[in-house]
Amino acid sequence: MKIGVLGTGMVGETIGSKLIQKGHEVKMGSRSATNEKAAQWVSRSGNKASQGTFKDAASFGEILFNCTKGEISVEVLHSAGEETLKGKILVDLANALDFSKGRPPGLIFGTNDSLGETIQRSFPDLKVVKTLNTMNCTIMVNASAVPGEHDVFVCGNDSEAKKKVSDLLSNDFGWKNIIDLGDITGARASEMLLPIWLRLYGTFGNTDFNFHISR
Repeated sequence: MKIGVLGTGMVGETIGSKLIQKGHEVKMGSRSATNEKAAQWVSRSGNKASQGTFKDAASFGEILFNCTKGEISVEVLHSAGEETLKGKILVDLANALDFSKGRPPGLIFGTNDSLGETIQRSFPDLKVVKTLNTMNCTIMVNASAVPGEHDVFVCGNDSEAKKKVSDLLSNDFGWKNIIDLGDITGARASEMLLPIWLRLYGTFGNTDFNFHISR
């Protein structure tokens, strides 16, 4: 499959590298077609890896991963172009964090909205699936990194898109426990897990943990 990864940070590199390992072709997008971090990732990743602008990556991918900072995600998607994004599946794993009052950060969207919903409203022809935003990126791509039972959440308005993303989570990232939170308004719930995730990070001193719903 051809996949576009938007963002050149640790999350984008981790997602892109795992997808390459699983045999997909991946184009990493950034503001510049010659971004140095993207070029370094391509040089390490072999002939299934390439780079370009955000628009290039969005054009290339059948499925797109939003690995940008949530504070700028909508701006990045606008730079990719509404027509380019039309009909695509966007896996949104970003969180919009407010550092204006220091650390730990708050949430930009609070309790009555979410980044996932904002993206979906801004790009109505994009099929947004919110997932993987409740854990560290090393766990995103390797569910077995945390022992025992633990969960990943998905939500989105398009059931077929959620099915395709869930299949990718299962087949490529090793997820067995996938919990569907319903339509894209479910992004409010998963994004609101970030404050407790950040507190747990501070308590444990590492990110080697995840959530599990016992029932």
